[in-house]
Amino acid sequence: MTSPLVVFDLDGTLLDTHADLIISLNHTIAALKLPPVSYDDVTHLVGYGAQVMIERACKLHGYTLTSEELPTLMQRFITHYSETMPGVTQPYPGLVAALGALKSKGYKLAVCTNKMESLARTLLDRLDLTHYFETITGGDTFAVRKPNAEHLIGTVERAGGDIGRTVMIGDSVNDILVARNAGVPSIAVPFGYSDVGIETLGPSRIIYHYDELTPELVEGLLAA
Repeated sequence: MTSPLVVFDLDGTLLDTHADLIISLNHTIAALKLPPVSYDDVTHLVGYGAQVMIERACKLHGYTLTSEELPTLMQRFITHYSETMPGVTQPYPGLVAALGALKSKGYKLAVCTNKMESLARTLLDRLDLTHYFETITGGDTFAVRKPNAEHLIGTVERAGGDIGRTVMIGDSVNDILVARNAGVPSIAVPFGYSDVGIETLGPSRIIYHYDELTPELVEGLLAA
């Protein structure tokens, strides 16, 4: 039987990235003379990748962003974020121990994020976490991204997993929907960046700390 595969979202699930994302976002929109966004805005801006985050920040301030402006702003964001990461970004409490426990039982692990793949890989590299994962896919890895099922299915294939032995873990609607669309169980964490109560999204299970992410929990979801 194929080893179970646990697929994680990145921002707000594996890592608390909000402070560094906001710093780079504010650096980016400063080029447009726009005022900075705050932590209170992050749940509305994070989760669909850097481009959408920039677009939403502009919309938040009533600025009409043109298609000609976007490439320069994207590069400004990518350069600043790449040069400053990991900044103050850290894994959520209990995460590293949970990853180690799953790996010790022969589980495969992967990352499926809407963040650009290069940024996701660089961030995980600098936090010395890359070695835990069979593969890392981003919002630009495939022609589609979460919540399209093919993003998760492609991640599973790259990880050498079986979609029927896969569980998705995330903090937002994209993660719960991609799991549902791909027909796999989902685990939600409430400490991320969802702008609605995570329980309203209908995950298979909610965990409140990574101490709860055990092989027994995963096997129970797969057997359900």
